[in-house]
Amino acid sequence: MLLSEQQIEARLAAAARRGEFDNLPGAGRPLVLDDDREVPEALRMAYRVMKNSGFVPEAVRLRGEIASVEALLHAADDEAARQHAARRLRVLLDRLNQNGEGRGLISESGYFRQLCERLEREA
Repeated sequence: MLLSEQQIEARLAAAARRGEFDNLPGAGRPLVLDDDREVPEALRMAYRVMKNSGFVPEAVRLRGEIASVEALLHAADDEAARQHAARRLRVLLDRLNQNGEGRGLISESGYFRQLCERLEREA
Protein backbone atom coordinates (compact mmCIF):
# COMPACT_ATOMS: atom_id res chain seq x y z
CA MET A 1 0.00 0.00 0.00
CA LEU A 2 1.56 3.25 -1.11
CA LEU A 3 0.77 6.39 0.84
CA SER A 4 0.37 9.74 -0.81
CA GLU A 5 2.34 12.72 0.38
CA GLN A 6 -0.82 14.17 1.95
CA GLN A 7 -1.49 10.98 3.89
CA ILE A 8 2.06 10.92 5.18
CA GLU A 9 1.85 14.58 6.25
CA ALA A 10 -1.47 13.91 8.00
CA ARG A 11 -0.02 10.95 9.91
CA LEU A 12 3.05 12.94 10.94
CA ALA A 13 0.88 15.84 12.13
CA ALA A 14 -1.33 13.48 14.16
CA ALA A 15 1.72 11.83 15.75
CA ALA A 16 3.13 15.26 16.63
CA ARG A 17 -0.18 16.27 18.27
CA ARG A 18 -0.09 13.07 20.34
CA GLY A 19 3.45 13.98 21.47
CA GLU A 20 5.13 10.97 19.87
CA PHE A 21 8.06 13.11 18.75
CA ASP A 22 8.69 14.62 22.18
CA ASN A 23 11.77 13.41 24.09
CA LEU A 24 13.46 11.86 21.07
CA PRO A 25 17.26 11.55 21.21
CA GLY A 26 18.83 14.69 19.79
CA ALA A 27 15.68 16.78 20.23
CA GLY A 28 16.44 20.49 19.95
CA ARG A 29 19.81 19.94 18.25
CA PRO A 30 20.46 20.55 14.56
CA LEU A 31 20.32 17.55 12.27
CA VAL A 32 23.58 16.16 10.97
CA LEU A 33 22.92 15.82 7.26
CA ASP A 34 25.08 14.08 4.68
CA ASP A 35 26.92 16.39 2.34
CA ASP A 36 25.48 15.25 -0.96
CA ARG A 37 25.93 18.46 -2.94
CA GLU A 38 28.15 16.64 -5.45
CA VAL A 39 25.49 14.01 -6.15
CA PRO A 40 23.02 14.96 -8.90
CA GLU A 41 19.65 15.80 -7.40
CA ALA A 42 17.92 13.05 -9.36
CA LEU A 43 20.21 10.41 -7.78
CA ARG A 44 20.29 11.63 -4.17
CA MET A 45 17.38 9.57 -2.90
CA ALA A 46 18.67 6.39 -4.56
CA TYR A 47 22.15 6.94 -3.11
CA ARG A 48 20.69 7.56 0.34
CA VAL A 49 18.62 4.36 0.18
CA MET A 50 21.67 2.36 -0.92
CA LYS A 51 23.79 3.89 1.85
CA ASN A 52 21.17 3.15 4.50
CA SER A 53 21.00 -0.44 3.22
CA GLY A 54 24.73 -0.88 3.74
CA PHE A 55 25.67 -0.80 0.06
CA VAL A 56 29.01 0.79 -0.66
CA PRO A 57 29.93 1.58 -4.27
CA GLU A 58 32.97 -0.32 -5.54
CA ALA A 59 34.99 2.87 -6.00
CA VAL A 60 34.38 3.92 -2.39
CA ARG A 61 35.33 0.47 -1.11
CA LEU A 62 38.51 0.48 -3.19
CA ARG A 63 39.48 3.95 -1.96
CA GLY A 64 39.08 2.77 1.64
CA GLU A 65 41.21 -0.28 0.97
CA ILE A 66 43.82 1.89 -0.76
CA ALA A 67 44.01 4.11 2.32
CA SER A 68 44.51 1.04 4.54
CA VAL A 69 47.25 -0.36 2.32
CA GLU A 70 49.01 3.02 2.22
CA ALA A 71 48.99 3.06 6.03
CA LEU A 72 50.49 -0.44 6.06
CA LEU A 73 53.11 0.70 3.57
CA HIS A 74 54.12 3.61 5.78
CA ALA A 75 54.27 1.35 8.84
CA ALA A 76 56.14 -1.53 7.16
CA ASP A 77 59.39 -2.18 8.98
CA ASP A 78 60.96 -4.72 6.62
CA GLU A 79 61.51 -4.80 2.89
CA ALA A 80 59.33 -7.87 2.24
CA ALA A 81 56.30 -6.26 3.92
CA ARG A 82 56.94 -3.01 2.04
CA GLN A 83 57.11 -4.78 -1.31
CA HIS A 84 53.99 -6.81 -0.56
CA ALA A 85 52.04 -3.65 0.36
CA ALA A 86 53.36 -1.84 -2.72
CA ARG A 87 52.20 -4.68 -4.99
CA ARG A 88 48.78 -4.70 -3.33
CA LEU A 89 48.57 -0.92 -3.75
CA ARG A 90 49.36 -1.22 -7.46
CA VAL A 91 46.61 -3.82 -7.92
CA LEU A 92 44.05 -1.68 -6.09
CA LEU A 93 44.96 1.46 -8.02
CA ASP A 94 44.80 -0.46 -11.30
CA ARG A 95 41.37 -1.81 -10.41
CA LEU A 96 40.14 1.67 -9.47
CA ASN A 97 41.49 3.08 -12.72
CA GLN A 98 39.86 0.27 -14.73
CA ASN A 99 36.50 1.28 -13.23
CA GLY A 100 37.11 4.79 -14.50
CA GLU A 101 36.78 6.12 -10.94
CA GLY A 102 40.43 6.69 -10.21
CA ARG A 103 41.57 8.67 -13.21
CA GLY A 104 44.83 10.33 -12.37
CA LEU A 105 45.28 8.77 -8.94
CA ILE A 106 48.52 7.04 -9.84
CA SER A 107 50.00 10.12 -11.45
CA GLU A 108 48.79 12.36 -8.60
CA SER A 109 50.31 10.18 -5.93
CA GLY A 110 53.86 11.47 -5.67
CA TYR A 111 54.59 9.08 -2.83
CA PHE A 112 53.42 6.11 -4.86
CA ARG A 113 55.48 7.15 -7.90
CA GLN A 114 58.63 7.57 -5.78
CA LEU A 115 58.05 4.21 -4.15
CA CYS A 116 57.69 2.47 -7.51
CA GLU A 117 60.87 4.09 -8.80
CA ARG A 118 62.75 2.99 -5.67
CA LEU A 119 61.44 -0.57 -5.86
CA GLU A 120 62.37 -0.80 -9.53
CA ARG A 121 65.92 0.42 -8.79
CA GLU A 122 66.31 -2.13 -6.00
CA ALA A 123 64.93 -5.04 -8.05
